[in-house]
Amino acid sequence: MDDDGYDRKGHRERLRWRFHEAPEALPDYELLEMLLGIAIPQRDVKPLAKALIKRFGSFADVLTASADDLKTVDGIGDVAATALKVVREAAIRLARAPVINSVVISNWDSLLDYCHTAMATLPMEQFRLLFLDRKNVLIADELQQTGTVDHTPLYPREVVRRALALHASALIMVHNHPSGDPKPSKADIDMTRAVREALGAVGIALHDHLVVGRKGHASFKAMGLL
Repeated sequence: MDDDGYDRKGHRERLRWRFHEAPEALPDYELLEMLLGIAIPQRDVKPLAKALIKRFGSFADVLTASADDLKTVDGIGDVAATALKVVREAAIRLARAPVINSVVISNWDSLLDYCHTAMATLPMEQFRLLFLDRKNVLIADELQQTGTVDHTPLYPREVVRRALALHASALIMVHNHPSGDPKPSKADIDMTRAVREALGAVGIALHDHLVVGRKGHASFKAMGLL
């Protein structure tokens, strides 16, 4: 029991029991509290968990925040920030596992789940390139560029160069809209056409361009833009 009479050990045991009974029933701040309790065992972390949710907005937003941004919250140091970033990376790898080395076209829902997990809540735009072989098996998943809140530069020549280096036969472009709205912009459309033309000149297909956001995703192919 703490000096102020708070039974931290008993509270954590009850929280663990509730988690094992029904993990989906825990609110975001309590799940975050459990993570922080492992990283910072010597203090009551409930107020800290609530402060993080208040600062960033949701459990997902806390995990997506950069380590530097996390440490602007009083009480979050290197150990706690690292623990939160490890959880995010674990989530991304779990979502990617069904996709890597699989036939992407026949595993489309898993691909969308992975893209959403990896990118939907990011505060800045990112571009990922998913390289496929002749059987449409995913052979490489690479972060190509990180930009600002509403723009990411992507250079067709660099896309072609990397696709040739990997001996890819096709690729899928993916980027996020931090605004939450996945609707493609005119700049997105123009850039996609430039990349498609550059790839087509060397016999490489552009299967799709996915835009992900909090409100869902947009497929250039489904929208008739490819």
